[in-house]
Amino acid sequence: MSKNPTRPAVPNPAVPNLADARSSAPGTPGGARPLPPQNPHHASLPTARERIQEAHRREARSARTRRRIVVGAAIVAVLALAGGTALAISTAGGGAEDAPAAAGARAGTAGSAGPLVVPANTSGPDGTVITYGKPDAAHTLQVFEDFRCPVCKTFEKAHGKAVQQLADDGTYKIEYHLAAFLDVNLGGRGSRTALAAAGAAANEGVDKFKQFHDVLYANQPEERVDGFGDVNRILALAEQVPGLKTEAFTKAVTEGTYAPWAAKVAEAFNSSGVTGTPTVKLDGKPVKLADDSGRPLTADQLTTQLKQAAGAR
Repeated sequence: MSKNPTRPAVPNPAVPNLADARSSAPGTPGGARPLPPQNPHHASLPTARERIQEAHRREARSARTRRRIVVGAAIVAVLALAGGTALAISTAGGGAEDAPAAAGARAGTAGSAGPLVVPANTSGPDGTVITYGKPDAAHTLQVFEDFRCPVCKTFEKAHGKAVQQLADDGTYKIEYHLAAFLDVNLGGRGSRTALAAAGAAANEGVDKFKQFHDVLYANQPEERVDGFGDVNRILALAEQVPGLKTEAFTKAVTEGTYAPWAAKVAEAFNSSGVTGTPTVKLDGKPVKLADDSGRPLTADQLTTQLKQAAGAR
């Protein structure tokens, strides 16, 4: 289950997503303090007791992560039965122990302290929205995603082509609102690095962004593997988009040109009121992604729903 730690969250109706973990170290049995090393010449070396304590700390962190994933999955299932609108949800905001990680994620990727460079082909405050489709389309489909979100990958695989087709037909335009809170939950910087690279792609053109967006989800690493944190992997994936890997794109990704912008985009998501990814809204109204039994809609079912809501035939 994913958690956006910047605020308390009321779960979005949905289907699956992920976890976070941070844990204070457990005490030794009986609350005893670790014994000092017996040999003063080896005072800097950990004692056997200290090594055991460190192993306990690591296991506690891992166990806490596993518990939250299980609890999250259970909540997702309940919400799905209620007919939710998002496939993945974020839990309530983290406590004090999550603050350092949350602050790091809000700061963006490495180099985010540099000047804010807003990519071309973006809109909204600080260019935090990327719009695909006909600008004069009568309706707007808002899509909220995190590049590390595995349920977003599932959504894109199942519905991406259908969602894009309606935009290409002029039924609506798509506004992408991208998040990076999974870097807080899971550690690493993959969400932010991929987001900054998506900004570099948008700077090359909206079509390039959309193709790169699709390539990232099609090649998303396992959730706990911070594969997108490696710019070399990002650049290798960019080769799948014809004409994207220009000298300017490569330089921007390598140097983190759009990292400060990515931080702004992530902050905009954190302030949006959306608590889970993926979340989809048409003209501000939630789009149902699962039926009343919790089963994800088929592409045809989603298309029918979107057409009806937009008044299209």
